[in-house]
Amino acid sequence: MKSSFWTDFKNFAMRGNVIDLAVGVIIGGAFGKIVSSLVADIIMPLLGVLVGGINFTDLKWVLKAPREVDGVEQAAVTLNYGNFLQTTFDFLIIAFSIFLFIKLVTRLTEKRKAQAQAQAQATAPAEPSAEVKLLTEIRDLLKAQESTPSK
Repeated sequence: MKSSFWTDFKNFAMRGNVIDLAVGVIIGGAFGKIVSSLVADIIMPLLGVLVGGINFTDLKWVLKAPREVDGVEQAAVTLNYGNFLQTTFDFLIIAFSIFLFIKLVTRLTEKRKAQAQAQAQATAPAEPSAEVKLLTEIRDLLKAQESTPSK
């Protein structure tokens, strides 16, 4: 019996990976906004003060000055490289922040795995030493000799 399109879609959408991805995208978007605000509102003004009071978002190269044609003012044609610098700083800081976050999560995950392994080793019975194994073999051989009749 064929399943319907909606049933297939529901099964796909409710799969754990898809929901995890959706949550990650939403949190990532919010995190991106926070970091963009950090860069635009805190870091870039401080950097601008350090380099002489420059506002990076206002930096532009005017290719063609504004002019008036037939009573209508035409806007200037500019290359807004300051905005590009702002976006580049945003990207670098977001990428670095995500790197640090992933490194932290990886470290915590490795600690949990190590703790779980240590706990598993502590609860597992210790393997007998080589001497104990040898003595057990000798005991078993002696018992086997006692149980077999002599000729």
